[in-house]
Amino acid sequence: MISFEEVEDLDKPVLMDFFAEWCGPCRMQTPIMEELDKKYGGRIEIKKIDVDRNIELANRYNIMVVPTIILEKDGKEVRRWLGVTSKEELSSAIDAIL
Repeated sequence: MISFEEVEDLDKPVLMDFFAEWCGPCRMQTPIMEELDKKYGGRIEIKKIDVDRNIELANRYNIMVVPTIILEKDGKEVRRWLGVTSKEELSSAIDAIL
């Protein structure tokens, strides 16, 4: 499980993928997130957060739909996507804040 403090205390941008094991679209998002992890290496943190195991964190971020992807920089939300999101769209937003 990941705690809010683990997300809040990061000193680099973080891309959070809120997902559920039972969610078909979430399984489609997984390889995209893995590609982004390879592309950006240590320049950003990518966190997969299971909403069923991290209810408090999901509530704090007001997650109503999975997958939900949130990009944060300096502890502030920069962008939020609902549903499966392309590598290109996510990369564009990441590149803009790096």
